[in-house]
Amino acid sequence: MAITVLSLLKETYPQAELCMIGPDKENMLDDCKKYASELNVAVTFMGKVSKKDWAKVSEDYTIFINTTHYDNTPVSVIEAMALGLPVVSTNVGGVSYLINDGTHGLLVADADVNGMCQAIKRIISDSNLKNSLVLNARELVEKFDWKSIKNKWHDVLK
Repeated sequence: MAITVLSLLKETYPQAELCMIGPDKENMLDDCKKYASELNVAVTFMGKVSKKDWAKVSEDYTIFINTTHYDNTPVSVIEAMALGLPVVSTNVGGVSYLINDGTHGLLVADADVNGMCQAIKRIISDSNLKNSLVLNARELVEKFDWKSIKNKWHDVLK
């Protein structure tokens, strides 16, 4: 889905880039590379990277997209929010419990390529929306820090 989204976005934003980070758990890397080649779009495939490298790479990009078909509480999304990237995600599994649509990020239906493109375009064209999403998401994920939750866990376990 991410590669298709990039292909469509390049029609309006020829400078658009896509970097895919993460382990190839489903052995789809070769298929993804082939698909990107067929669509004639350049994609950077980084594979699994350290937290330090992920933070460094994130500085070169402006939006994080999560195109998964299933998920609960995706750590990659939480990390992107902490790094200051606005998030556009498919609304699957428990994602809507993490991202309040329009407040912490933008949600689109599963496999909705056009919806994902429109959400990305909204962020690009509306700096107030982008800034609001980034600030709200950062505020949210700061509550996930151990310093913030350890006392809550202690209370629960008592």
